[in-house]
Parts: sequence; structure tokens; C-alpha cells
Amino acid sequence: MATITKSDNMKQASRLKQQFRNEVAADIKKEFSLNDMQVPRLEKIIVSVGLGKDKDNKRMFEIANNTLTKITGQRPVETIAKKSIASFKLREGNRIGLKVTLRDEMMYEFYDRLVNLVIPRLRDFHGVSAKSFDGQGNYSLGLKDQSVFHELTFDEISTAHGLEITIVTTTSNVEHNKALLAKLGMPFEKEEAK
Repeated sequence: MATITKSDNMKQASRLKQQFRNEVAADIKKEFSLNDMQVPRLEKIIVSVGLGKDKDNKRMFEIANNTLTKITGQRPVETIAKKSIASFKLREGNRIGLKVTLRDEMMYEFYDRLVNLVIPRLRDFHGVSAKSFDGQGNYSLGLKDQSVFHELTFDEISTAHGLEITIVTTTSNVEHNKALLAKLGMPFEKEEAK
């Protein structure tokens, strides 16, 4: 039996990346009359946990660290407050959360798991909002707890915390980005006819 090493794994492009190269890019190029350089691409995915009022709780910090490590396969970095805000009892330099930035193969693998395994496990799910694009064309998705990720055991989900997933693309055109995410499997809400 042959063993697969990490270098062999990196040579083989993920299923979703191959789908983008072979089908999605050409479809978007044709649909919007774009040239090769104008076709939107996934640039990175940022998965973050804001600790809020639990920012000083060491156990909560460890739980969030474990969650991000398990679901992304990378070690998270701390996010630090840039300025002091008295009403939030926040001082400049305090750690306020954790984040992981995924690129290339790991980004495509995470996106594939997100749209095919995680999102369908949400309760009372009717699709993700198509209005969550910011001014730069990035798409953000919030999850109330981490229990929908199958990588986590029951003990690891006993203390719930939310997650924020931001999908960054190469263009600021929302219409192009929505088409890209939809063709890659993002289940957007159906728009009601007016």
C-alpha cells in the first residue's frame, strides 16, 4: 500500500479548484463578457472568532484556538485591539480574538467542506443571505456556534462560541462575486418575485 505524503497531496489540486479552472472561470467569462484577467477568483478565506466579554477567560481562548485549529488545519493568530474603548472595557494591545487566513489548496478544501457539509447541517436553513457583501465585494458569513463542523467532538462543542467566515475575492464587483460563489456551490436564498 502506497503512502501519500504532503508533497504528493499538494501536487493534486482540490476538486473545487479543478472545477473552477475547468468550468466556472469559462462560464463567468462568457456570462459577463470578461477577459481572463477580469474573471473573479477566490483570493483567501479568513475564519475568525471574536471573544468579546470572554477575552480575559483563558479557557475560552483555548477552546476557540482548538476549534480554529481543527476546522482549518492551521494554527490561528491572535487579534489585538488597535485602540482603547472605555465603554467596552477594552485597552489598546489587549487580545480580543483569533483568526486563520487560508489560501490556495487549503482555502478551496475549506470552502468545499463549508458549502457541502457544514451549511447543510444548519437548523432551519433556507439559504445564506445574498446581501452580506461589503463595499470591496468580500462576502461574510456568521455562524452562531461551532457544532456544525464534523471535525469537532462532543466535548469540544460543549462551550459554544460563534465564528465569522470572510471570503475575499480578486474583484470588487458584487454581481461577479455572487456568480462565482454560486457556481462554486454557495446556497444563496431564493429571491422572491416582486
